[in-house]
Amino acid sequence: MNAVLRNPNDVPTRFQRMASKASELAQTTAAQRADKIRKLLDATLAARPAIIAAVRKELRCHDNDIDGQLVMIKAEAECAIRYVADWMKPEVVDPSMMTLGKHSYIRYEPKGLVLHVSTWNAPIAEAFVPAIGAIAAGCAFALKPSELAPHCAKVLAEIVAKVFPDDEFAVFEGGAEVATELLRQPFNHIFYIGGHSVGRIIMKAAADHFATVTLEMGGKNPAIVHRSADLDDAAQKIGWGRIANAGQVCVAPDYVLVDEPVLRPFIEALGRRMTAMYNPQGKGFDQSPEFARIVNARHFQRVKALFDDALAKGAKLEFGGEFKEADLFIGPAILSNVRPEMKIMQDEIFAPLICVLPFVRREDIVAELRRHLKPLSSYVFAKDREFIDWAIANTTSGNTVVNHNLVQSGTNTALPFGGVNASGMGRLGGRATFLECSNPRSVVEDGKGIGDASMMFPPYGPKYRQALDWMLKTRMKTYPPVLRAMNRLVRAFAKNP
Repeated sequence: MNAVLRNPNDVPTRFQRMASKASELAQTTAAQRADKIRKLLDATLAARPAIIAAVRKELRCHDNDIDGQLVMIKAEAECAIRYVADWMKPEVVDPSMMTLGKHSYIRYEPKGLVLHVSTWNAPIAEAFVPAIGAIAAGCAFALKPSELAPHCAKVLAEIVAKVFPDDEFAVFEGGAEVATELLRQPFNHIFYIGGHSVGRIIMKAAADHFATVTLEMGGKNPAIVHRSADLDDAAQKIGWGRIANAGQVCVAPDYVLVDEPVLRPFIEALGRRMTAMYNPQGKGFDQSPEFARIVNARHFQRVKALFDDALAKGAKLEFGGEFKEADLFIGPAILSNVRPEMKIMQDEIFAPLICVLPFVRREDIVAELRRHLKPLSSYVFAKDREFIDWAIANTTSGNTVVNHNLVQSGTNTALPFGGVNASGMGRLGGRATFLECSNPRSVVEDGKGIGDASMMFPPYGPKYRQALDWMLKTRMKTYPPVLRAMNRLVRAFAKNP
């Protein structure tokens, strides 16, 4: 029975039940874990109508965008099902002089109890992608969906209840009081997707129990448009990247640094492309079935305050700027003449507003990026290969896309996804999620060895001194090929004396 838990007073009891089950889950086989993931995927796809209805209620997303979340989950699940047996295998490592004749390997064991405090902007995918990695690693999993997406939280709970007992995978609905009680429990690993303020709370709570964390916290993601770029192509992609999900995407471009000679043509192309995608018949952006809504009134007012502050301090509205609070609709807007003291250039916008700034020298790009915390994502639009290489080498972010945006997240299970410092730590996706939930346990099994094995024990004799001197003088990089061959011989001899 998997009963939904909403009362924070019940959290410790449920946690203890999961803790009791953790050792059993750690011993599950690859086939058993794959079967659990397969059942979760099947139940999720079967719940597609309920998922679509729930996401529509909360964000008014288009069905195609909702299905994009399901495609992401499907890719993650199928990857784990296919490779979990390989991920679980002990990884044999090269010997060193000190471990010659011994068997050295890494054993990936489950961390145990994993908590995921999820967010609301892509609630289904963001809930289940970490869960799939945790199940593959053999962990018990606790999910706290965002209270800002209650309809999706209910659907998530219903899906999980069809597949798992609540001591293996538990869904904890409710608000901050439930999350607070969960963070008091000694989980072994915590996932969090969201903003900086809660990210700090997560890290502090994890420190109390020395839990490891995976944080993905977004940030002010820059796009850089060089004079060699295809401006129309860049405008279409950046416009889509900013407006998708009403801008409520952690990897969305937050501002654009444009080579000064092409600044005006780019701004014009950006407005033109936004219109072509989301208002082609001129009926209004709010009439587009592809245009989502802001999640709630509080976030609507937050964005409106950023917009008003920018205009009051001298920003120029180049395009759009429509706000309809009753419908939680914020239309696309392009702002120029923005400056560092404006709040819109300090906070992550998380709405379909975008700021455009010129750069004259490459040093201007570096200086602007250094005004901000390290971003989750960055984007470079150019045909000039030398400029692309320079931009990647002289900036930093959790991930980068050249001549596109948004396509790095959840589209390739072989690409670990995450931030850097303030935009996050740890990685999600495919094997990366499995590794986040696993302890890479180093194991050395003693063997027959070579020569006099006792020479390394006191009282030290001249042989040990000579061996140390030789190792100190010899270049280490010449060791592996020779040592691998020697190790095979020594271990073969040990088995067949």
